[in-house]
Parts: sequence; C-alpha cells; structure tokens
Amino acid sequence: MKSLFLCSVAWGGAFLFLLIDDPVFHLTSSAGVQDLSPGQSVSRVPEGVILVKGASPSASGSETPLPEDAQIENGVFTAPYFQMSFRLPKGWTEEYKGPPPSENGRYVLAELTPVKSAGEHSTGSILITAEDMFFVPLPVGSARDVINYAKGHLQPDYVVEHLPEQIQLGGRQFSTFAFGSRSARLHWRVLATQVRCHTIEIVLTSRDTNFIDSVLNELGTMTLPGEVRPDGAGAIPICIKDYVRDGNLLSRIDPLLTEHRFDPVPVRIIIDRSGTIRHIHFLSAFPDQVRAITDALAHWKFKPYTVNGQPLEVETGILFGSLR
Repeated sequence: MKSLFLCSVAWGGAFLFLLIDDPVFHLTSSAGVQDLSPGQSVSRVPEGVILVKGASPSASGSETPLPEDAQIENGVFTAPYFQMSFRLPKGWTEEYKGPPPSENGRYVLAELTPVKSAGEHSTGSILITAEDMFFVPLPVGSARDVINYAKGHLQPDYVVEHLPEQIQLGGRQFSTFAFGSRSARLHWRVLATQVRCHTIEIVLTSRDTNFIDSVLNELGTMTLPGEVRPDGAGAIPICIKDYVRDGNLLSRIDPLLTEHRFDPVPVRIIIDRSGTIRHIHFLSAFPDQVRAITDALAHWKFKPYTVNGQPLEVETGILFGSLR
C-alpha cells in the first residue's frame, strides 16, 4: 500500500499542507504550488525541501487487528482491535481521516460531525481516540485517572460543568465529566473507559448541552467487550504491563541496532499459550529497527502465563532504547 506524507510548507506568509505520495523528494524545479487546490495530491515541493520517510507504525502480520484499524462502513463505526462498534447517529459522517498514530501510542479512531448544508455551521462533533497506557507520557494509570487529570489541568478560561462520575454505556463503565468555555461558547463532555490497556476516550463538543445529551443517549447502543474476567476467559489476551521480566522471560537475544536513532522504539507483543511471541506491533519505528527487533524477538521465549492451571495469551509492551 502506498504511503502518504503530510508536509507543512511556509509559502507566501501562509502554511500549505501537501500530501506527498513518495517517500523521498529533492525538488530541482522551481515550479510553485500556489495553484494547488485543497487536498490535492502532489509529488513536488518548493525548491530546497528534502522529505525523508521517518518512523512509522507496522506489524508482523495482517491477521491480528491493530488499534489503528478503526473504520466506518455503511454508517457503522467499528474498531476490531477493541471489539467496539456503533451505528452513527442519523445524518452523521466522517469528513476527514485523523492523523497517523503518535510515537506514544495515541490513536485518532474517528472524528464525526453531522452533515451540513452549504453555509451551515456544524452543530457538534464526536472525537474518538485511544491512548496506549503502556507508553502514555502522562502520570495516569487508568481511565478514571485520565478524567481526573483532564479535569485538574483545565486552562483558566474553562469551567467544570459536571464533576467526574461513573456511568454505563454499552454495558461498560465509563468515567466522565463536562466542562465549558464562556468565551468560546462551547461545551465538552469527555468519557473514558479502558480496553486492552488502552484508554478509549470519547469527546462530545457542541454549543448546545441538550445536543450533547442527545448524542450521549445515541452512544448507549454501542457494543464493547465485557470487563476482563479474573480467569482471563474470552477472546482478548490478558493485558499485563511490564510483563517482560526475568521471572517470565526464559531466553532472549538483544536486537542489534546498527544505526544511530534518537527516539526509543515502543513495541507491543502478543505471547501465545506456549510462551512464544505470535504478534509484534511497532507503534513507531524505522525499517532497520523493525528488522533488527523482529529478528531478535524470534528467539525470545516466555514461561506460559497460567490462571488456575490454564495457559492464556498475554499482551504486553516493551520500550527498546536507542543508540546514542
């Protein structure tokens, strides 16, 4: 599949966002870009600009869903990795796709708005994101922590309208609170729950609190996986932070990283019932890092994780350091 790169270029006192469909460019022509239409795909950038493909997400196979695999089809939002789905409210759509995942594992799963007539302002929006709790840079450890942190770090212009509380949506518990801005005349309702060691966050925005309440009612029909049972029964692997420890890891080979990179490499792995790694998900890595780490992980062996004598699959995260 061809990769697209978003480049911000200063041009005539403004910034243009160009979609580039090749990994490396060095423009020798002096042709301008002022005649481009919004969103037009181009393969030329202003003179002197060099684009190099950087770190990006990847995985060891396509049979296992990834957090970024959310999609909307026939009016239904689905995120197979999170076993999450719901039918969009009538008249809602996804106008723009979100950015690629961040190196800390933050994913924009969907940004939804009502369909507007020409010249009409949007009545509100739904933003659905996921935050990888293995690599989150904030001092939080749960969905409730995320809500409390957000509430405690509002800018002075924002006012809390509803204190944090717990509600049920789709058969699952969400932490939620609401806030608003008098100067912007906007209101927000933030909801968060935890699935597979990710915080799923849903942010409802509108000038009308009644509109937000109506959308919240619509979200009550969403489908989500049940809470993880203590015995680990179910199709989702047990999610354990910092599982890569001497007591669990029986054998390993460290990756040979031959080039100097300046960012650590966050990696999620799924360990099967026999203790072998069956799936590798690179949140952000250069191709040479992917090859080296994949080759090393092929030699890793874990002690099978068991509950009541039954071996279970485990999902965990590893942060590989970089050479300096």
